[in-house]
Amino acid sequence: MPSLFSGYRLGGLSLPNRTVMAPMGRVRAAAGGLATPSMATYYAQRATAGLIITEGIQPSLIGQSNPGTPGLHTDEQRDSWRQVTEAVHVNGGRVFAQIMHGGRVSHPETTGFQPVGPSAVAGAGSVFTPSGPRPMPVPRALPTDEVADHVHSYAHAARRAVDAGFDGVELHGANGYLISQFLSSNANLRDDRYGGSIAHRIRFAVEAAAATVEAVGATRTGIRLSPGGGIWDAVEDDAVELNTALLTELARLDLAYVHLEGTADEDTLLRLRHAWPGTLVVSPTMPGGAKRTGKSEADHWLGLGADLIAFGRAFLANPDLVERLRTGLPLAPVDEDTFYQGGDDGYITYPSYRHTA
Repeated sequence: MPSLFSGYRLGGLSLPNRTVMAPMGRVRAAAGGLATPSMATYYAQRATAGLIITEGIQPSLIGQSNPGTPGLHTDEQRDSWRQVTEAVHVNGGRVFAQIMHGGRVSHPETTGFQPVGPSAVAGAGSVFTPSGPRPMPVPRALPTDEVADHVHSYAHAARRAVDAGFDGVELHGANGYLISQFLSSNANLRDDRYGGSIAHRIRFAVEAAAATVEAVGATRTGIRLSPGGGIWDAVEDDAVELNTALLTELARLDLAYVHLEGTADEDTLLRLRHAWPGTLVVSPTMPGGAKRTGKSEADHWLGLGADLIAFGRAFLANPDLVERLRTGLPLAPVDEDTFYQGGDDGYITYPSYRHTA
């Protein structure tokens, strides 16, 4: 069984260990969706991870889900990210940008637009807006001839990401956002080539991945999936069959990796491991759940065939997480009140472990 601390070759990158910093929204971008010096510090502090995957970055204004999130759809946004990638690289790290189109998980108060989705079906629950939580609105169903614009928005953002110095990109195909909505059996009620059968519902995800591969190369393109997760009310009634078909098609593209979240039982995830011949990143625990991924969960999944292990909240309060895991040092607790409050407190103020005499 490989060690969490052994090296790994990911495309053109040599990773010093198998830990991945999972993408986590922190809503601290400047006006206009710009990356900031504090964001550069935040990611640079965690550069000992084998790979950093950034928070979700919108590929278009209409694709923005929450207020305060960064973008990669303007040249100014691209230029603002260079301070982040340079800081990570100077500190010896590697970083992928997660490209995240919110689809129906958005609000006109945030973007100025009616959200879009595969069908005019509102999700359950509330979304964040500049004036507080609001019920998810009914999205505008994308006409067939407009779908391609949103497919290619991922590729356009990926080009800007690579131009900004990112080592690659991860398409956010999980957690109820746009790609996940097209995969869903209740958010996608279309009867054209993007809806109905499994072969049609996976088409948007495959086309987005293929367009991104064409834009920046397969070794720079990964995708994150949440099999059967049901997050933001995007249900997959046929999760095993659906995701197996999707992985079969994605395998033809020879992507850098697939990133599976722990949203399904172990047997389901193992079946998907067998369906995917390439590098597999696993987030062992449910996003936002009570349990935090630790070394025992990481070792368990490495033994089951995962290649890389993504850690989420543990990286927030422990910028030196890799060293703490390596040496058995205690992990600092995270202050959940500072997750999304803005400012530097609870963002770049967590120290590395301090030994006492």
